[in-house]
Amino acid sequence: MGGMEKRFKRVAVLKGGISSEREISLRSGTAIAQGLREGGYEVVEIDVVVRTIDLPAGVEAVFVALHGTFGEDGEVQQVLEKLKMPYTGSGIESCRIAFDKVLTRERLAAHGILVPAGEVLSDATVRKISLPLVVKPPCEGSSVGCHRVFEEADWEAAFADAAQYSGEALVEEYIPGRELTVGLVDDEALPVVEIRTASDWYDFEAKYVTGDTQYTVPAELSDETTEQLKAIALKTFECLGAEGFGRVDFRLSPEGIPYVLELNSIPGFTATSLLPKAAEAAGIGFSELCCRIMERARL
Repeated sequence: MGGMEKRFKRVAVLKGGISSEREISLRSGTAIAQGLREGGYEVVEIDVVVRTIDLPAGVEAVFVALHGTFGEDGEVQQVLEKLKMPYTGSGIESCRIAFDKVLTRERLAAHGILVPAGEVLSDATVRKISLPLVVKPPCEGSSVGCHRVFEEADWEAAFADAAQYSGEALVEEYIPGRELTVGLVDDEALPVVEIRTASDWYDFEAKYVTGDTQYTVPAELSDETTEQLKAIALKTFECLGAEGFGRVDFRLSPEGIPYVLELNSIPGFTATSLLPKAAEAAGIGFSELCCRIMERARL
């Protein structure tokens, strides 16, 4: 990328934001800004603290490194389109659907992509899905408010925590097996990453705090399963209308059946995050990855 002619010279990285994932976004944005500078861009870092974007003069495009609300939900994309400012990643509508786990499930199922059985509840007493199950807010990221429930005694509290954000919760059957993720850049599926946690549950702590989570890239899978996961990830990306980059999370059941859990439109982006790890395994360095995504900014 170093010697290539770039579409933009002066770019802004939006980081921080107003969601529950603010701290992670600050780390992602700082890493991306560094990667873009190494790639030859002039970079302005903007810490977003309210729902408006104030871009300095001369900025030609924006790398959106905001996670969660006003980042991955289509809102900041709308603001940038009004400003006629090119930005990285997916557009308004694709972000809106991918951010809503319920809309995502409906869209994927309609395209023949397997998702865990699920239901949306605003009342804990009318549940149809049997234990074990997973309960989560329809629109929060980074496993915030997400619980696995194995005992009936734990159900009410888990439901209440997941439902506190919007008054309802998505309840899904728990798929045992392996946790896998496939990153995408442009229209290329990267090597599959396997996530193994000490506690067998990839929650906020395991992701960002404890550091005892193990990642295997490429995941030890048969060629057939690897190709299958990549193909499903690409199809997921396509049917959700995603662009630029993203990450599709899977569970692979003990029988070897892959279930799609979600698409992250703007996945974590520090050097140790899953998408950059996968890119590295494919021979794409961190700075090159940032530059490739930047160059694909959409208007």
